[in-house]
Amino acid sequence: MSEIRFAIPKGSLEDATFKLLERSWTKVNRKSRTYRVYLDDPKIIVKMLRPQEIPTLVNEGLYDVGITGKDWVGETKSDVEPILDLEYGKIRLVIAFPDNYRYKNLDAMIADYAKNKKTLRLSSEYLTTASRFIKSCKSYKKYFGNKDPQIITPWLRIGTNKYVQIHLSFGATEAKPPEDVDAIMDVTETGTTLKQNKLKIVDEVLTSTAHLIVNKKSLKDKAKREKIFDVVTLMRGAVHGKKYLHIYLNVEEKNLPKLLKQIPSLKKPTISPLSEAGWYGVNTIIKKSDFHKIIPKLRKIAQGLVVHEPRQILELEEIKRDEEN
Repeated sequence: MSEIRFAIPKGSLEDATFKLLERSWTKVNRKSRTYRVYLDDPKIIVKMLRPQEIPTLVNEGLYDVGITGKDWVGETKSDVEPILDLEYGKIRLVIAFPDNYRYKNLDAMIADYAKNKKTLRLSSEYLTTASRFIKSCKSYKKYFGNKDPQIITPWLRIGTNKYVQIHLSFGATEAKPPEDVDAIMDVTETGTTLKQNKLKIVDEVLTSTAHLIVNKKSLKDKAKREKIFDVVTLMRGAVHGKKYLHIYLNVEEKNLPKLLKQIPSLKKPTISPLSEAGWYGVNTIIKKSDFHKIIPKLRKIAQGLVVHEPRQILELEEIKRDEEN
């Protein structure tokens, strides 16, 4: 079976990524002061990189699979396959400007600045996404047509519309208004940092979570595809497993029909007769969110409840269908 190269993110997604890896594989060895990570599968070569870089490197085929925010896939225009939502690292990408500005959104600000022939300056780490969002505003189309906003970095300037500028931010974007820029496009989870800097959110551009992405050519390579779906199977199982509880309980035969009506199981529960006549063991999976709802009912009709959080739940039939498509 062919080796595959796997890029994982360093930085804000790092801790959650390692927790997921440790649920997915039985051994995850990370040596200090290096960017190499070793799994108990020698056919998977793992390296840590910045999440901003990973989509491009997977797109170019330097890595077969990677973990990054879906926001960076769009920002880098990478033609990769987002094969699995890992359901962590959720962020909102928003437009914000000083809370004493009267504009209700960026569209209104663009219109006012254009009427008064003022240059609008916006700061962001997301140059492509910012340009795309600005060009989607009705007032921008009205005053500037299809012109590209001017993108300004320390090493280049591109775009023909000098009246709307996007300045590359290297961090602390929320500190830039009002002296340096008029508005920002930045990532937020709760909005607290923006409020502390006297900024208000006026537009939501997108939401994003960490995704497992795959190089499209690697998916077509028979040997690599096999190993890629090993990765998908294990990680999908770990993602799914976090949402459920595995419960085992004993119940008297007369209460069994009543119990089965109460349990919202993932699949039909396994029911086994116990050594004592008239008693059964019931083994099933339930959603974590349902557990507290059924406890009052279980107390009345069951005995000996055992609860485990599964490491993984592997829906092999569904994964097989995905692999065959």
